[in-house]
Amino acid sequence: MERLGEIWESISNNKLRTALTGFSVAWGIFMLVILLGVGTGLQNGTKAQFADDAINSIWIRNGQTSLPYKGMLPGRSINMKNSDFEAVKRDQEGVDRITARFNKWGGYQVRYKNETGTYNMRGVHPDHQFVEKTIMVNGRYINDMDIERHRKICVIGDKIVNELLGGGKALGEWITLNGVPFQIVGTFVDEGSEGENAYIYIPISTAQLTFGGSNTVDQLIFTVNTESLEESQQIANEVRSYLSQVHLFDPADPRAMHIRNNFENFKRISDVLDLMKLFFWLIGVLTIVAGIVGVSNIMIITVKERTKEIGIRKSLGATPASIVMMVMQESVFITALFGYLGLFFGIFLLELVSKLLPDTGAVFTNPTVDFGTAVTALILLIFAGTAAGLAPALKAARIKPVVALMDE
Repeated sequence: MERLGEIWESISNNKLRTALTGFSVAWGIFMLVILLGVGTGLQNGTKAQFADDAINSIWIRNGQTSLPYKGMLPGRSINMKNSDFEAVKRDQEGVDRITARFNKWGGYQVRYKNETGTYNMRGVHPDHQFVEKTIMVNGRYINDMDIERHRKICVIGDKIVNELLGGGKALGEWITLNGVPFQIVGTFVDEGSEGENAYIYIPISTAQLTFGGSNTVDQLIFTVNTESLEESQQIANEVRSYLSQVHLFDPADPRAMHIRNNFENFKRISDVLDLMKLFFWLIGVLTIVAGIVGVSNIMIITVKERTKEIGIRKSLGATPASIVMMVMQESVFITALFGYLGLFFGIFLLELVSKLLPDTGAVFTNPTVDFGTAVTALILLIFAGTAAGLAPALKAARIKPVVALMDE
């Protein structure tokens, strides 16, 4: 309490000087917290962009050739078949979950009793649930028996349940898609966009048979059981090579098959965000260093002003260690006090932004600072206070009592 009283008295005698110096420390911590919060918001936004689909998924879509190949002119449409799905599922190493998609764009007229609406339909395999990260609410998803027996069953999104069925009982009910009846066996929600909750999923075999798809598929989607970007890219290239042999197009033709590697995209964006966060740390630490220099200068001036007092203390038996502790404790106190204020206002502002803008889209979401970052900032504060007071404290400890008593 005595030491705290001395520190407070010293600060009170130089209020403006202490406040201005402490502000630089508070500003440094404040900027560090804000910048790291922005980095976290961008990372959360990136995760939200990929929340709709499995991160380790590879998506292959039909295209049109842009290069001549083996005497054939460019401009040929490439259409994958059921056999391509079976071959990749059977022969390609590294594939975990796999599904094909049959889409018919333009929407389907869906009727339930006296209610009608227009919604999109997808014909899929059972693994589509895991690739699309579909969350079942009631009932079940499509299974292999549905595919084999061409069952007219469907799984509908939560939005359709609310809009078409009035939020009531869905399981066991019948709806018609362009006049064809389908029985509802499950309902789902999707973490992606709201539009994903307005889809109707039916067995792909049923979709092909009922809506004129023959044995064609529009997309081939699969996940890979590896965390290596290189292996993921190799698998994608091997599948492209296989498809080029079967459908006779140049493997180097970028438009014949459109391949999107989610893992590659996620890794690329994550690496950029990691570098950005490192840059934010650098800017924040440099700002704090500027504040430390200010505190150090203040402590040098304080030591100069208290030279005679230090001489008296030492002549009465104060050890150099006690003088060092006296100066450093004051430095740590100033740094910690204003640093905590900067930390508090930084976190307060981030929380305020998060509440005012709870859903800012896919780019920037929930800018917060986690517990580990806050602890790191606190440790940085203690280190900063120690570093700021070290040089002045050592200088004070070297003062000779006789010289100090003669100081004016």
